[in-house]
Amino acid sequence: MSSRIFSAANIGLNSHLIEVEADVSAGLPNFLIVGLPDAAVSEAKERVRSAIKNADLLFPRTKTTVNLAPADLKKIGPSFDLPIAVAILTTRKQIKLTEADQRALFIGELSLDGSLRPVNGILSIAESMAKQGLKRIYLPQENATEAGLINNLEIFPVNNLRQLVEHLNGHEQINKLQPQPLPPFLPTEPRILLSQIKGQEQVKRALIIAAAGYHNLLMSGPPGSGKTLLAKALTGLLPPLSLEEALEVSKIYSLSGLLPKNQPLLYARPFRSPHHTASGIALVGGGAFPKPGEITLAHRGILFLDELPEFPRQVLESLRQPLEDGLVTISRTATTVQFPAKFTLIATANPCPCGFLTDADRQCTCSLGQIRNYQKKLSGPLLDRIDLHVEVPRLKTEELLANISESTGNQEILIKIQTAQKIQIARLGERGLFYNSEMDHRLTEQFCRLDEAGQQLIKQALVKYQLSARGYYKILKISRTIADLEASETIKLQHLAEALQYRQNILSTE
Repeated sequence: MSSRIFSAANIGLNSHLIEVEADVSAGLPNFLIVGLPDAAVSEAKERVRSAIKNADLLFPRTKTTVNLAPADLKKIGPSFDLPIAVAILTTRKQIKLTEADQRALFIGELSLDGSLRPVNGILSIAESMAKQGLKRIYLPQENATEAGLINNLEIFPVNNLRQLVEHLNGHEQINKLQPQPLPPFLPTEPRILLSQIKGQEQVKRALIIAAAGYHNLLMSGPPGSGKTLLAKALTGLLPPLSLEEALEVSKIYSLSGLLPKNQPLLYARPFRSPHHTASGIALVGGGAFPKPGEITLAHRGILFLDELPEFPRQVLESLRQPLEDGLVTISRTATTVQFPAKFTLIATANPCPCGFLTDADRQCTCSLGQIRNYQKKLSGPLLDRIDLHVEVPRLKTEELLANISESTGNQEILIKIQTAQKIQIARLGERGLFYNSEMDHRLTEQFCRLDEAGQQLIKQALVKYQLSARGYYKILKISRTIADLEASETIKLQHLAEALQYRQNILSTE
């Protein structure tokens, strides 16, 4: 006697339909799971056996074979426990599936007592299955709200195996999850407000431009000048995620097991700050079964790399392709996975190992060779991908002792940034883009036209600094963002001049 039901497996952010086939035949008692299971799936044999027994059901005392098809797709994680148990019970006619339940999706991890534990990646599974026409899904109670974010699904929250058996046999019904309104965005006051940081007006301006157009930013300066504080204040300038962006980010965090239990939809933009000892795999993603790294967890938000030259050069070089393409491709022998990585890089750096090379008050103690080796950790191609470069000088004594002067409040700055972003979305939304930093060279040429004076200025910069093509287009996109902050339809000479100013540090070395 054999049976077949459906489950799902996540490969990257995409889900694949899995057929769970069970066959009970004559022979010595044996339980086999085939179809490229990993260790967690193979261990399901013990969990399923105990769960069926403790649910007062009968486990076959003959040869039992479970096949997870397609057999050439690696099956990972404990989410196949429930479908394996249901398939086995169906073969022994302890469960009678209706026609609708034969096309249902079963997913969940079983405890030894038969209760269900939540699993990761439910949001991706629910979205993919809805697109494939599967309307009914049985899953753990704690995952129900997350799956409920996807419309047109019949979601049945299950507490334990016995409850599911009673429901499928028509004895005790499990109530479907009723459609719920999307959880509201609950704003929280940022811990650090840009308007409350003393001095550093030029750096604050660069942060506003970075927030408005989602441009990458590098701040360089001596220790204690406020680089880290300024970077953290950027979170208070970022508007909440749109619904489309929130679903993207929530899928990533669901797959990574980082989605809060009481918050199935994330509206706050991610802010990831990995330590400089992080490996390349931790930063970019990977592993034997590829998982998202920090750059994907920072999707649609901020990746903050403090003390950038302290990261291994090889790790930093792995950022070059994601910074350019907005996604990372991880190739393994069995599969190739793509993860989104449209993040804004905010980095800080000291000018030398001791940090005082550019400090007017303290003398640098580094040798010329030490300075060169330190600065060589940041390659030219990597620096060229960072839009804004700004020096952060040490605060003068009078600035440090002065009272905070909020000439422009944080709310006023935020409104200005949001207005600029609405302009960008109106311009680029039909093309599936949100911000100026996402424009390719064709769109940059279309939307960043310069007047005659601007063309003369950029021509002089091209000749004087020997700008790369990438540097040229980045300057145009920064100019466009500055113009949007002033609600200007055209890029004026002062907008272009300010954009060039934020590239001076790198232009001098190109």
